[in-house]
Amino acid sequence: MSTFVGMPAFPTAARAALADTQLRHNLAHATGTIRDKRARVVAEVADWEDLRTAGAAIKDRTLHDLASYLVQLEESLTRAGATVHWARDAAEANAVVAKVAKAHGVDEVVKVKSMATQEIGLNEALAEEGIAAWETDLAELIVQLGDDLPSHILVPAIHRNRAEIRQIFRDRMAAVGRPAPDDLTDEPARLAEAARLHLREKFLRAKVAVSGANFAVAETGTLVVVESEGNGRMCLTLPEVLVSVVGIEKVVPTWQDLDVFLRLLPRSSTGERMNPYTSTWTGVTPSDGPQEVHVVLLDNGRTRALADEVGRQALRCIRCSACLNVCPVYERVGGHAYGSVYPGPIGAILNPLMKGVGVDAQTDSLPYASSLCGACYEVCPVKIDIPSVLVDLRAQVVDAHRGGVPSATDVAMKGAATVFASGRRLGVAERFARLGTRAAAKLPLAAAWTGARDLPTGPRESFRAWWKRTRGGTT
Repeated sequence: MSTFVGMPAFPTAARAALADTQLRHNLAHATGTIRDKRARVVAEVADWEDLRTAGAAIKDRTLHDLASYLVQLEESLTRAGATVHWARDAAEANAVVAKVAKAHGVDEVVKVKSMATQEIGLNEALAEEGIAAWETDLAELIVQLGDDLPSHILVPAIHRNRAEIRQIFRDRMAAVGRPAPDDLTDEPARLAEAARLHLREKFLRAKVAVSGANFAVAETGTLVVVESEGNGRMCLTLPEVLVSVVGIEKVVPTWQDLDVFLRLLPRSSTGERMNPYTSTWTGVTPSDGPQEVHVVLLDNGRTRALADEVGRQALRCIRCSACLNVCPVYERVGGHAYGSVYPGPIGAILNPLMKGVGVDAQTDSLPYASSLCGACYEVCPVKIDIPSVLVDLRAQVVDAHRGGVPSATDVAMKGAATVFASGRRLGVAERFARLGTRAAAKLPLAAAWTGARDLPTGPRESFRAWWKRTRGGTT
């Protein structure tokens, strides 16, 4: 089973991805299509900017008093018949899910698409306990059957084309359930039909389901999942037991607040006016749906992010993936290069904020995986200023490594500071700038710079020399 553990730093992973022309073609086609759909439906909303401002304000207000809203959510859930568990990290959350599954004697569970369960490695943890976790979202199913890794928040298999998906279904479905039809083609409708038939038997026999939640309403204890295929509705209604793993930042105070996000999310994510399926459930309802409901409230680094004055705005994220679809870096290298279930611009800030900087080279490389063009901020439905957070995290990465052996960048910046601190030294440097840049361009060290940009040649005459020659040294 593939995992992101041990992934190389972003520059190394990105270099390999850039060499894959099929990957780049798949990404450009898919992100361009989603980007255009989003732009059309957003243009229909006259008060879109007001909605963005409202969404950001609700999230900030909730995060400012997060502890109180979480307590209210727990009380509401408990009153509605759900059992609430608190998980500080991935290990605690996985242990809760495994314990519930074992208590019911099952060796398999069905899953609604969930970033939180991917984040904690739930499938792998359950596999170690002898429990198979079946993904029921079409894209997640493709990734699982292909022993692959997700590369997009909304469309995890965005890096695959139809021909590749057909081959995965033909090669892998039979080993884990109903096989793909012998006459399967790469037409989208036929691929969806094969997945539907394969999954239907799993839905009908499953006793335990696992979900995440897009939102959790504190005043009523209602959890919300939005999706486009109906697989989530099957998981949330057919099994006897439901376990929902919910990040603590998913809480919203009231149903009125939820209304804002149900207008922002579909347009920003799938380019739809509303989601085809919006499922809400509040604890246990006798003789209707799961009769045993567990909710795992997950921290796993979120309180660390909350403590960062600049970065805490990342917890506003509603996982729409709009920032990925407009990012020139993501479009060229895909999601795997980020080494996390959270790729793209939001992943470049979420991962360091939740894990901490100075821990490993892979995480420390992510704040630099950006051109700082600002396109991500312009489309974010909750106005996360991703470029500003990236710059702040870059400073944190540098600070985390101070005191060690200086890097080539450190030496260069120290030298520049020494030159710029003295007018006389700057004047001398200007005289040799042209000769120096010509010589530097021939050095092997310059390849790291010139591989992606030009190294300008110094001018024939410095500004100081020109001024002295034309003005006689007068002001």
